[in-house]
Amino acid sequence: MSSLAEQPETVTAELFVAHLTDLPVGEVATVQQDGGTPIAVFHTEDGLFAIDDTCTHQDASLADGWVENCTVECPLHESCFDLRTGAVSGPPAKIAVRTHPVRVVDGDVLVVPS
Repeated sequence: MSSLAEQPETVTAELFVAHLTDLPVGEVATVQQDGGTPIAVFHTEDGLFAIDDTCTHQDASLADGWVENCTVECPLHESCFDLRTGAVSGPPAKIAVRTHPVRVVDGDVLVVPS
């Protein structure tokens, strides 16, 4: 009878985004883990939201897009994404973007790449 070896738990490090005072409502910041996907962190009236920064339709930075409420519009072809869920809310994109947990600790905005 063979036993399964215990697998070490994978821990993903939080990334420092900005001091909350440096990221007021209406602003966006981007971070990237070494070799990882760029992540855009949006500060909206509804809170802080983090999504993959690259549009799934074509290679464009969503951080450069137009934000209204909890939706960002890609600056290239106007695909829209829900900042809360990553879901596509407007074509031509058909694939959602990943979302990432965001938290504020002692005034620092942190994101966990997922």
